[in-house]
Amino acid sequence: MLRENIPDLADLELVAAVAEKAVRAKQLLRDVARDYAPVVFANSLGAEDMVLTDMIWSERLAIGIFSLDTGRLPAETYELIARAEAHYQRRIEIYAPRHDAVQDCIGAHGINGFYDSVAARKACCQARKIEPLQRALAGKQAWITGLRSAQSPTRDKLKPVAFDHANGLVKISPLADWSEREVWVYLRANKVPYNALHDRNFPSIGCAPCTRAVQAGEDVRAGRWWWETPETKECGLHLVDGKLQRVAKPEVGADGTAAA
Repeated sequence: MLRENIPDLADLELVAAVAEKAVRAKQLLRDVARDYAPVVFANSLGAEDMVLTDMIWSERLAIGIFSLDTGRLPAETYELIARAEAHYQRRIEIYAPRHDAVQDCIGAHGINGFYDSVAARKACCQARKIEPLQRALAGKQAWITGLRSAQSPTRDKLKPVAFDHANGLVKISPLADWSEREVWVYLRANKVPYNALHDRNFPSIGCAPCTRAVQAGEDVRAGRWWWETPETKECGLHLVDGKLQRVAKPEVGADGTAAA
């Protein structure tokens, strides 16, 4: 977050509004834990995800928390994992990419081939993010994300509850209607650990080679895959045919697939 955008906790009206939103988000998390067990939270360790980490662990909800270690994360992200685990006295389950998949990707595109084309970048994300995510979601009824609709053009139609057709389970985004300022009010008011890179103008943090700081006036996702156009700036974790659909929990047929 840019320093000039840091919210003032003396704004009692804003603090109260965030507290009210937090009550609703926590209730959604309780409902999901009750109705969709087993459910997991995919923690990217960004500011939004640390809000959800605090809600889940502080409320002792029956929701597992995992994170994807792509092998190319910034040092500050690993430091945050250690600080968060010490703060809450809990462990984040870590999923790493398959060695052979990473080797094949590097062999085909080069160690930094993701800069050369969208296809090469998506191949890297497939090996380092999407395949590990699929393993983490196997056997689950729902997964939780820290997505917000204001984060990028690819997320502007985001709903709190959607069906993820690609992974075959319900996807929950409790912070879908939160603003960046509201996220930071919650973090500061509740003294939640967060990534030190946020204090250096990194509002969105991914792999180290694919993330840079942003300047005043830039979009919060401008530092992610900055060499690409905004429309392609997704790794593939959160897009299904370019859109999300809001549906009820699907019926499952005898073959184990969701009914149409």
